[in-house]
Amino acid sequence: MTDEYAAVKKRKLVLKGEKPKAKKRKHKKGDKEDVAKVDEDCMRHGGWWRVTAAEEITGSIAIEFGRNTYVSALDNGLFTIGAPHDDGDGPSPEEIFTAFPAGDNKFALKSGYGKYLGVTKDGTVVGRSDAVGPMEQWEPVFQDGRAAILSALNKFVSVEEADDALVARLAGADERAHCAVRSSRARPPAPSAAAPGAPADCAEDAGDLAALELNYVKKFQKFQDKKVLVAAGGAAALAAARARGELHGALLERRARMKADRYCK
Repeated sequence: MTDEYAAVKKRKLVLKGEKPKAKKRKHKKGDKEDVAKVDEDCMRHGGWWRVTAAEEITGSIAIEFGRNTYVSALDNGLFTIGAPHDDGDGPSPEEIFTAFPAGDNKFALKSGYGKYLGVTKDGTVVGRSDAVGPMEQWEPVFQDGRAAILSALNKFVSVEEADDALVARLAGADERAHCAVRSSRARPPAPSAAAPGAPADCAEDAGDLAALELNYVKKFQKFQDKKVLVAAGGAAALAAARARGELHGALLERRARMKADRYCK
């Protein structure tokens, strides 16, 4: 009988008329982190995320003025502001440009009509050039989470209220010049704190370069003569490559010199 009573599940005594309290759901730490990582701004724009650095302006981009309204190319080489999009929608094809680095923190833009965007002497933004010259170079300015685009005339780009035309005539970056440069390409990974100069996507790249290369080579060599073959004179070359963010490419090139590698012939 004692065993039977012990097998009964013990419960808290609930008096008549008293409602049992609902159990609070415990959220796992991982669930909160996943919610925090969601970029709501990116989701509202159909997966187009907001660029925050000049080096991110490459590939397909769109330029947003206001909320969900983008710069749109016209077939006459001029530009206007397109119709508003619903939340969750990205830019239309005529609102997508191709960006290229132009050096000195600048970039060039090509419209869907295959012409580069430039600025005329009166500050009109046009897309009629087949090549990139001084007037086809643009400089992004980022401050306090906002962006503005500076033309070769040292004037900021904005949308003229009278006819919705894209111009570059503002001497200062006031609210009319504030825009969002958006990209649809894969977002670059956050910088790693593993070591200065180490590639951001691999924390194990930190530390002694000789040991790093030895461990790297061991993964691929056949060991026919029971010896590990490593290319000579690697310390200085690998150190310079790591400082440039090209360590993996340098390791691969040094592997290719060795005949014992299974993959580099």
